[in-house]
Amino acid sequence: MVLAAGLGTRLRSMSAGCAKSLVPVGDRPVLAHVLGGLRDAGLERVVVNAHHRADDVRAFVRAQPDNVAVSYEPELLGTAGAVANARGLLGDGDVLVWNADVIARLDVRALVDLHARDMPEATLAVQPRERGQGPVGLDSSGRVVRLREHRFGPEEYGGEFLGVHVMGSGLRDRLPPRGGLVDGVFVPALARGAVLRAFVCGAEWHDVGTPETYLEANLAWLRLRGATSWIGPWAHVAPAVALDRSLVGAGARVDGVGALVRCVVWPGAHATAPLEDEVVTS
Repeated sequence: MVLAAGLGTRLRSMSAGCAKSLVPVGDRPVLAHVLGGLRDAGLERVVVNAHHRADDVRAFVRAQPDNVAVSYEPELLGTAGAVANARGLLGDGDVLVWNADVIARLDVRALVDLHARDMPEATLAVQPRERGQGPVGLDSSGRVVRLREHRFGPEEYGGEFLGVHVMGSGLRDRLPPRGGLVDGVFVPALARGAVLRAFVCGAEWHDVGTPETYLEANLAWLRLRGATSWIGPWAHVAPAVALDRSLVGAGARVDGVGALVRCVVWPGAHATAPLEDEVVTS
């Protein structure tokens, strides 16, 4: 399940005219990156929840070649409530949950296989950190012993939660109709002695939830391709404009004189050089 119903409040004006899951990263929306990773892992049934600009999300999903369903939420239910509400579409059993504002070069199949082997109540994708750092703490066996400020055992090292996890069927049966997964489900589960494990990985990942991290995700997309700039189809960049670590979306136009440095120009948008560290929306 891809959690894509959020309002995108951290993105401020960027998300006012675009669903958070459809903001462009590189040559396609962030949701396309997520669905592509799930497709490559061989996951055949995918559910995307939607609330803010739900019609846009539905239209995007209809255009996908995959078996993707939309779980519409007239009112936001929270991350736990979203998974509970989609039970009829998801079916029974374990479910992989992925935050739609996260792009991660993650071995999804290895995560799923680890969960199936160890059979904890949940397996969280975690990037390791020093002890006490990050929102997750792990013991020497990779068992989760800290979430945020809640501690449940001696910590060997910390970690960053990538916003991707596998939830077992037992934990799914305890999901509330509303509320969040971390404070409403994971923390109470740890308090009653449940086992939550970590899939520890060094995967590069980006949370596109703020303008700063969104810009960095686009720059990382460029670096991955060994490119210093990218111009989408039907875009126009004036001869007097130089692109430096910048992306210009399909049908966009860049006028002026000077450089665009570390900038993202959305499809159909109009920018005027010079600009630096800016996201120009349509």
